[in-house]
Amino acid sequence: MISKQNVRTDLALEEKEKFDSDQVEVKGVILEEDYDEKSEIRITRVEIQTEKGAKSMGKPVGIYLTLEAANLPEPDEDYHREISIRIAKCLDELVEHIRQKEKKEDISVLIVGLGNRQVTPDALGPFVIDNLAVNRHIIREYGKYAMNLSSANSISALVPGVMGQTGMETLEIVRGVVEETHPDAVIAIDALAARNSRRLNRTIQITDTGISPGSGVGNHRNGLNIESLGIPVIAIGIPTVVDAVTIVNDTMENLVHALEASKTLRNMGSILKSYTETEKHDLIRELIAPHLNGMYVTPKDIDETMKQVSYTLSESLNMVFTNENRT
Repeated sequence: MISKQNVRTDLALEEKEKFDSDQVEVKGVILEEDYDEKSEIRITRVEIQTEKGAKSMGKPVGIYLTLEAANLPEPDEDYHREISIRIAKCLDELVEHIRQKEKKEDISVLIVGLGNRQVTPDALGPFVIDNLAVNRHIIREYGKYAMNLSSANSISALVPGVMGQTGMETLEIVRGVVEETHPDAVIAIDALAARNSRRLNRTIQITDTGISPGSGVGNHRNGLNIESLGIPVIAIGIPTVVDAVTIVNDTMENLVHALEASKTLRNMGSILKSYTETEKHDLIRELIAPHLNGMYVTPKDIDETMKQVSYTLSESLNMVFTNENRT
């Protein structure tokens, strides 16, 4: 008997797609989509408005902005610059909510790079921090006018490492820094997991609901969110790994297309195609158990890709908080 299990993904967009493929309507969830055909950049806005919708989606109430760029892993500086600008515009919406809540134009933010620098697929957060224009120490010492600016957001950064390195929960470290430095908001950056392998290193999710460190590989720790830290938390993530079930499912999709094209095996293809996404994933998970259920896979060019996408993310953050020119 096929057991009902959650499919490994951190993307709200993929959760919504699962319900769409199963032909199930999710009340309290709104999806809006914008696609730029010239740049091949798609931005999807999923807003979970009710607790009922949150329960159905398995995600907290809030806004989830997902940017998909097919050529994100490619080493094209102009293209990455355009993506940075698009990410900055997405961030503007969520940051503006914080500014309105605090009733001030200049805010102080603590940007937290989650993950393990020694493990490349998990090093997104630390790599982003490496390229940030932190300025809290300058503003505290000399004031914003020292940077020839009439207005300036205060930016500080933290790389808390992982429990295996520090012996401490990430939340404990971040909460201690928040209590000492009193930022208006936290920006948390982490690697995620996706359900579809074509989204690896090509998708960026931005949400105002916070994040659970380690969730990308199923190691759920205490979440960083407004409930645990007492201030708004914006989470930014890029899926860098998929689990074994996803790899097999993508292969099955190709198999179904091949069977349907065959006159003798067409009926078998129709049977497999009739399965919903959830049913297919549950079947695969049962078939590969137990040895491959805990396996996660990342592309072979992850080292170079991680350098590129982390720099793109850091540039977008610098645009939002240091008033960098976006032209």
